[in-house]
Amino acid sequence: MSSRPMSALKLEHRDDGTLEVVSTLVGYWVSPPARGTLVTPGMSVGAIVTLGHSVPVVAPEGAAGMVTEVFDPARTHSAVDAATVLFVLDPEAAGSVATVAAQGETSMGLVMPAPMSGRYYARPSPDQPPFVEVGDVIETGHAVGLLEVMKTFNRITYGGDGLPARARVVRILPADGDDLDGGQPLLEIEAV
Repeated sequence: MSSRPMSALKLEHRDDGTLEVVSTLVGYWVSPPARGTLVTPGMSVGAIVTLGHSVPVVAPEGAAGMVTEVFDPARTHSAVDAATVLFVLDPEAAGSVATVAAQGETSMGLVMPAPMSGRYYARPSPDQPPFVEVGDVIETGHAVGLLEVMKTFNRITYGGDGLPARARVVRILPADGDDLDGGQPLLEIEAV
């Protein structure tokens, strides 16, 4: 099995306007997004371990909104089948980036949330400079760090709903090596 992200998920619409993101694989789902995480199409939403292989999965086309429900949120990995609703999205909340800051950092301005849970690394390797530093101007697609999930390093790139195309880094919130939850504020930024 390939270890590159794939769309092993499908989208189902509920009558109330919310969206169910459903697994198409059987296995164990690991590193799910936390409640309150803003999800966009193509964003990493964990991995499904099946037959001993970890298959990173991404949000399918049309999956945009804030996570309001998560399957079995108390567990670090959950057994799922090919019809399990992994999480529910509220598309009406998709534009509200500021709600991510409601996790205790109410004095923050505009923030870029961590796209998934994992261990944050500020530089590509210990002997290289950081991806970003306070004061840097970044654009959509600019690498801002790495998140390690199950020994797989995922490059985090700047961008998302409600974020400006160009921004200045005001503050880098996690320290190098910190464990983050999906949706936790990663960068405080200001539009330029």
